[in-house]
Amino acid sequence: MKQKINLLIAFSIVALIVLTAVQCYLVKTTYDYKVAQFHTQIKNEIAQITNDYSDIDSVLVSKKEALYKSLSENYMKGKNTKLNVKNGVLKNDFQRALTKEIQRRFERDLPNFKIDFAIVLNKFILYKSTQKVDTIFSEKPFIKNKLYGNLASLNQAFLVRNYVGTTNGTFENQEYQLLTEDSMYVSVIDWEIIILRRMTIILILSLISITTLISLFIIAIKGLIKQKKVSDVKTDFINNITHELKTPLATLGISTKILEQKNIRDNDENFNAIVNTISRQNNRLQNLIDQVMANSLAENEIELQKEKIEIENFMLSIINDFKITFPKINLKTDFQTEKTILVLDKFHLTTAFLNVLENAVKYGSNTITVKTKIVENQFSISIEDDGIGIAKNKQSLLFEKFYRVEQGNLHNTKGLGLGLYYVNQIVKAHQGSISVISDLGKGTQFTILLKV
Repeated sequence: MKQKINLLIAFSIVALIVLTAVQCYLVKTTYDYKVAQFHTQIKNEIAQITNDYSDIDSVLVSKKEALYKSLSENYMKGKNTKLNVKNGVLKNDFQRALTKEIQRRFERDLPNFKIDFAIVLNKFILYKSTQKVDTIFSEKPFIKNKLYGNLASLNQAFLVRNYVGTTNGTFENQEYQLLTEDSMYVSVIDWEIIILRRMTIILILSLISITTLISLFIIAIKGLIKQKKVSDVKTDFINNITHELKTPLATLGISTKILEQKNIRDNDENFNAIVNTISRQNNRLQNLIDQVMANSLAENEIELQKEKIEIENFMLSIINDFKITFPKINLKTDFQTEKTILVLDKFHLTTAFLNVLENAVKYGSNTITVKTKIVENQFSISIEDDGIGIAKNKQSLLFEKFYRVEQGNLHNTKGLGLGLYYVNQIVKAHQGSISVISDLGKGTQFTILLKV
């Protein structure tokens, strides 16, 4: 059973991981689509702003073309080297002014986006004739070849457009053509946040679905574990019900054998004592099944049949019955009270006290001492034993339903884990309290306080 549950849990975890991975993949695919869509939108909107510089500032564009023409002609005259031409193009007087004009245009026409851009030079080629071509400059896009803009790197930017420009001129009665190519790169500040905002609904739904799956998985696993625990308890109950009924049955059996002795029958006092024991155990046996079925009730749901009783005599009757069942146990009493009248439920408290005593035997006790005294207007009953004791980290769990201290369990039958839970519920139903003091190897002391 345990192996099947472990396999089911493992399979469920794998299924949950797969479903989560698929959900993450779908979100990632949607994110990539939104990124591509965003880039397309920016490209289209920038394309509507400018495909050339002439519609931004015609004066600056004229200066640029004049510079290119001058650099080209000086190169053909032999006054400039290719490096001089490149430096002259990249380091011009109107570079900053044109950058500001383009940036201002972006801020005006695209107010919803904060855009950094760079226009980098790719090619600077002279065609002196159809046969003569002089490539002065031709490189892949690099930020070091920036003409205009404020980008410091192209790593996080994306390409908006490539622009090819041609300039025709005449040098020494010979026509020539200048071909230039530059590329515009832009980077939208906080573009990831913009895309995530556009994916808000998708992200929320994905988060809800994943959270729901995990929650359902946890609930299912908890339910499975709880069912297994209930199943184990039922199995234990079937296996151990004989042990739970053993105390009254053993007492009845021993009492019956004692009655077979002629000297007991002839002694009225002894005879009546044995008959009273049989009567009490018979009543307890008749009610024990009902008690086991009802021990899941909370303390405020237990129906008590209270009556006035002298608690010392009541405790002595329980102890005498216990001695008959466990004759090898040294059971001592230290009553510092006498003739104390309390209003209690005899049946439930009898079962509760016997549960504590039987636990002491179960966990290795040879000597048990029952003490009574008055503590701050409360009647205190302490049951001390010399058993194996209980670890500190387990003491807080003792009164929980179905909890069983398994380490050092010296009894052949482990029990149902209901005894101390029932004791706690009964004491609480009487508006009392129960506490435990114990050390491993030094025994245990349970103290029950009842209102006087």
